Amino acid sequence: MAGRKILLIEPNYKNKYPPIGLMKIATYHRNLGDEVRFFKGDLRDLVITEITKLLLDKLKDIDKNFSWENEYKNLYEYVKTGKGVIKYELLKHSESKALIERWLDYYKDEYRKKRYLNKPFWDRVYITTLFTFYWKITVETILFAKSLVNQNEDVFIGGILASLLPDKIEDATGIRPHVGLLDKPGILDSNDYVVDSLPLDYSILEEIDYKYPERDAYYGYMTRGCIRKCEFCAVPKLEPNFNSFISLDKYISGIRNDFGEKRNLLLLDNNVLASKDFPKIIDEIKKIGFEKDSMYVEPNSLDIAIENLKKGANDYAYVNVAFERFQYLLSRLKGEKQQWFYDLLDERKLLLRHTASKKEVLNIYPEVRELYEKYRNRIPKKRYVDFNQGVDARLLNEHNMELLSQIPIKPLRIAFDSMKYEKVYVKAIHLAAKHGIRHLSNYILYNEKDKPEELYQRLEINVLLSEELDLKIHSFPMKYHPIGVLDGIEWFKNRDYLGEYWNRKFIRSIQTILNATKGKIGVGKSFFYEAFGSDLKEFRELLYMPELYILHRLFFRELGYTSKWRDSFNSFKGTELIDLKEVIESNVFNNINGYSKNIKLKTFIDEYYLLSRDDIKDPKSKYYILKKKYDESKVK
Repeated sequence: MAGRKILLIEPNYKNKYPPIGLMKIATYHRNLGDEVRFFKGDLRDLVITEITKLLLDKLKDIDKNFSWENEYKNLYEYVKTGKGVIKYELLKHSESKALIERWLDYYKDEYRKKRYLNKPFWDRVYITTLFTFYWKITVETILFAKSLVNQNEDVFIGGILASLLPDKIEDATGIRPHVGLLDKPGILDSNDYVVDSLPLDYSILEEIDYKYPERDAYYGYMTRGCIRKCEFCAVPKLEPNFNSFISLDKYISGIRNDFGEKRNLLLLDNNVLASKDFPKIIDEIKKIGFEKDSMYVEPNSLDIAIENLKKGANDYAYVNVAFERFQYLLSRLKGEKQQWFYDLLDERKLLLRHTASKKEVLNIYPEVRELYEKYRNRIPKKRYVDFNQGVDARLLNEHNMELLSQIPIKPLRIAFDSMKYEKVYVKAIHLAAKHGIRHLSNYILYNEKDKPEELYQRLEINVLLSEELDLKIHSFPMKYHPIGVLDGIEWFKNRDYLGEYWNRKFIRSIQTILNATKGKIGVGKSFFYEAFGSDLKEFRELLYMPELYILHRLFFRELGYTSKWRDSFNSFKGTELIDLKEVIESNVFNNINGYSKNIKLKTFIDEYYLLSRDDIKDPKSKYYILKKKYDESKVK
């Protein structure tokens, strides 16, 4: 069974955190002696890359007198496009033109005629899944991945989406996903490994171009599951049993030894305060290097890469790291030293990633080790602990808040999902301030059972608490969306769900406001009241306001358009107002002539709600001209 070729895939969506499940599976297969590759991106690029490697090896065998590695980009483009002009340039480099041309066309057809489907590159493929709103790209990834192995049984699917909607995944792809955790032996193969308990293989993150925003951290769990059974939450399905303590001590030590020190500690516990072992958890966090005010110095990543190359841990990844570190050093050097180093890299074919080799990286290391150590970043930085899933305000008290204050927690995330938790939430914030925790954050759920006014109220509470207690509380409004099938509708395939008190216009108005704030509501009353209205009345008005008036708030207000809209809107009374609100709430304005006989209503909609963003961008539009003059006046 050893020696298999394993491909790990994360679909090509944007996300902050690396795929922890795949990092554990990488460790599992390396322990078995398998060859592991991680990929995130366009899978067609992966196929082209593999075919180009085969072509490159073939050309090197045919003509050893030419450095074909230097033509890697052209070879890649020819496999991808089959353009004759590229082939013509490539044939100039060899006397064996007929043989070279034959193999160029052979491998070009491997891709373009999809002959690779008959001889897959990998023995097994694993695909992780994340949120249900990534349904389309996830299914497309799985369907493509089926072409990369011999049979469907060689495709393994897991993760959040797969565990929540296994039947739907199977219907769409023909593959039954794994549900839940890999927390028992023998799930993947007949052996005693428990994959979920294995350390993470951080090296796979160096194999891809995508850089996760939160990559310099230890990731883990110190508890599993949750004691709550909230209707909107997927945790009871994903982690049905509550485990009150999971030690990280040996786990962190292993990561340090293999991959170097990480700056932060990101814990994914779903309800850590529910653990009877919470004091023990805090003690261990401090023990592993995360006491209050603890500092971090970035380790020598070139040394780490060399040690792992010597061990043969992940040659592809660590040649990448060494190449990046050489580029960094080259950018830091000046004058004669820079020229010397450039010439050295050129001589060893280390100036380009596709010509860089493990052999030359190891050969050059003794010559540059001290130089890199001199110029690398050694500036101390503060460390942080983040219970990323948040803590339960209902379980916070003097004792556990005092324990939290002993570690460098930033931010402290406290859930505020409903106004019915206002008192307990406000008490929790006061406790945090009392114990010196000044950076807080939370997701503010809306579009579930709440009314729009409750979103405003919760955001305002945070703003006022920030000022009163001199805190920095950042709120992230998060639209509720069912994760499965509700009332016969497959909500995982679209994002159109509306809560009882919400409508399409209200949702769009909130999204437009958040677009301007980049999804985050920070401290400062003036900022909040400008974005969401100075009171509930103004907030309600914003919900009905034309989208462009919200997006370009100051422009339309200062030129008098907003007050004109307001006066016109307030002129509607009784049933006319009811009809008008019904039209606005639908957020569909281009077919009103088909169902309304009210001339006043039609005129109002035509004047204010048929404006689009193109009207601001079109040089022929009066709004474009006015906006340009307005912007110029603000610069002067």
